[in-house]
Amino acid sequence: MSSISIVGLGNMASALAARALAGGNTVEIIGRDPAKAEEAAAKLPGATVGTAGAAPTGDIVILAVPYSGAAAVVSEYGDALHGKVIVDITNPVSPDLKGFDTPDGSSGAQEIAKAATAGAHVVKAFNTLFSHVLTADSTKGRALDVFIAGDDAQAKARVSEFIESLGLRPLDIGQLPMARTLENVGLLQLGLATHTFKHANFFLGVTDLS
Repeated sequence: MSSISIVGLGNMASALAARALAGGNTVEIIGRDPAKAEEAAAKLPGATVGTAGAAPTGDIVILAVPYSGAAAVVSEYGDALHGKVIVDITNPVSPDLKGFDTPDGSSGAQEIAKAATAGAHVVKAFNTLFSHVLTADSTKGRALDVFIAGDDAQAKARVSEFIESLGLRPLDIGQLPMARTLENVGLLQLGLATHTFKHANFFLGVTDLS
């Protein structure tokens, strides 16, 4: 099993922490507000509380914060992230839901990677799943698919093992520039939720017909 540090206190942080603990992983919760971090951990039996800015204990560090602050968080940790796998779950979507808050030709994950210390490896994952779908009691008998992208094969293998411990299926789509494709899928889902389904109780996956 994996050692996980989750930076953030929102719905995705809670959903991932709960599944990680259920899968036998160790989980550290980190938030800028110590009282809120303690409160979040108290709802997750077995979770520990870390200190914002201090070195995360997990080998895998999940950025469960808004994209607008993700690169700053990574910069703040600096060399403390050396040797860590950083999992970017953000969707850097603009407020009008028509594009992205990233430079042309780049992705949120690539911008986060630029801010990371040498020796840290960024993997894009989980951005195509809504938090309430992650915590759902039933997905009609089908495992959720988690698409991942990253440049380091070993880092992706570690994230894939973690994903499998959650009872989910990892699907590798290539190197880190493919994170832009995943962020477009996130934008697609928001469009479906807004214009077609009128709710977000769904997920996108792949069916192998071979």
